[in-house]
Amino acid sequence: MLKENEELQPLGNGLQVIVSKQHHFFTDTILLADFSKPKKHETAVELGTGCGTIPLLWNRENAHIHTYAVEIQENAVDMARRSVMLNHLSEKITVIHEDLRCLKGRLPIVNCDVVVCNPPYKPLGTGLVSSDGSHAIIRHENTCTIDDVLKSASVLLRFGGRFCLCQRPERLTDTLICMRKYHIEPKRLRMVQQRYHKPPKLFLIEGKRGGKDGGLNVLPTLFIEKENGDFSEEMLQIYGTFKE
Repeated sequence: MLKENEELQPLGNGLQVIVSKQHHFFTDTILLADFSKPKKHETAVELGTGCGTIPLLWNRENAHIHTYAVEIQENAVDMARRSVMLNHLSEKITVIHEDLRCLKGRLPIVNCDVVVCNPPYKPLGTGLVSSDGSHAIIRHENTCTIDDVLKSASVLLRFGGRFCLCQRPERLTDTLICMRKYHIEPKRLRMVQQRYHKPPKLFLIEGKRGGKDGGLNVLPTLFIEKENGDFSEEMLQIYGTFKE
């Protein structure tokens, strides 16, 4: 099941995901999975699933959903598919090897309930670009922009369906503009800070396809750590059995 330079990472409740140096997950992955959790019997799509962590986390909490996990990188698709098989979730998670910009007519479903994405954080022309092709795609908008993500999500979502995204605070304006451009009205926003005295490092946002303008609910800040460096109580709840 494992290939060279791969290892298994436990996710809690007996689930495991195959990770490598190029394809793994961080705290933002877990936060987005928790923020965007589909409801019972909903159909969800993750754009840019990487090694498939978010669909696995969703199934850890809710066995009554179906997820389509879209990924452009062939090696990540292979890892995600093997993780799905390893966890006996082939009937619940479908991994699709495709460019998210080319999904119209190629995904077996439309009018889905939830679309999520943890996109590249850096626009092209900013920051140091990794010489590793996989890292460059993950970190910079080489293969998709925020506009691409919102355009794809708008096509996939049913009227009233939810879109959720995790991004850096400096990209908040770009995100809000693109959401309205594609008729996804921002409805929930939450900043994420490492500790109380630190500035926000991330934001989580949810929008509704075809939602009425206005009514953005700004939630209390999520603190990852206490001042002594221990995880906050909320983070321990989010991690669930994964923390063990």
